[in-house]
Amino acid sequence: MKARRIILAGGSGFLGHVLRDHFLKQGCDVVVLTRSPRQRDGNFRECFWDGRTPGEWTKELDGADVLINLAGRSVDCRATARNRRLMMDSRVDSTRVLGEAIARCANPPKVWLNSSTATIYKHTLGPAWDESGEIGATPEAQDAFSIEIATAWERAFDAAQTPRTRKVALRMAMVLGQGRNSVFPVLCRLARCGLGGHMSSGRQYVSWIHEVDLCRAIDWIVEHEDISGPVNLAAPNPVTNREMMATVRERCGVSLGLPAPEWLLEVGAFFIRTETELVIKSRRVVPGRLLASGFEFQFPHLREAMVNLRG
Repeated sequence: MKARRIILAGGSGFLGHVLRDHFLKQGCDVVVLTRSPRQRDGNFRECFWDGRTPGEWTKELDGADVLINLAGRSVDCRATARNRRLMMDSRVDSTRVLGEAIARCANPPKVWLNSSTATIYKHTLGPAWDESGEIGATPEAQDAFSIEIATAWERAFDAAQTPRTRKVALRMAMVLGQGRNSVFPVLCRLARCGLGGHMSSGRQYVSWIHEVDLCRAIDWIVEHEDISGPVNLAAPNPVTNREMMATVRERCGVSLGLPAPEWLLEVGAFFIRTETELVIKSRRVVPGRLLASGFEFQFPHLREAMVNLRG
């Protein structure tokens, strides 16, 4: 059987490495589109793209089985005017130019999975949101710009005219993994330093997914041709921030952790050049469409997911 050809656009970060290695283990032919290509032979290739304009990289799409777009400037930064522009443009421009490239393909990719975010849903301490959940900003979550990015990102994806390519928007929750730029090692370091208490009120919800289930869910979506449109990539059991930090402490063998009230989060965010919205917004999201299609999570609960990961 011919190996599947996978294109990872913007695939040089944590999630790109996770998916690259996952597909390589399956024997797939993997091509990574990146601004800083290094690997030109061996078990995968990297190809230059700038995420904005067509180039030689567009040839890689012709005949590909799967395109996964992960491009986007990290939101873990201060929301300066320059960073806001980069966060918005890197997502919208990459999505737009990929749609244009697919439209010109003689043999376009069978399926295009485009990153989105579970942050698109409205801040809630009430019932969890599935894919029909309410979208919008709330002042207490300080998330107006994040919602603006998320909706513009999906509008660009929806606007792409790709009649021969199935499209799926991946509304991803926080991915728990081992990677250098992933959140799990950061949480463990906080706990070991005695800073693993709840953040803000601790009542806000955290949606998450283990990196293994992320890869399995993407395989599932690729194989199920009836799935298109937005799909929540989140474990079925979101937890409160208080529960999450208690589980991190347990995993690290730490009994106590200093809590961080919101004023202290604001001070800390200033010094580490990030925004408190990443912590204070309540993201209570569940994978309605995955569960309805029969997908079963290997790690549906946070404790077993964290036990599986080495801290």
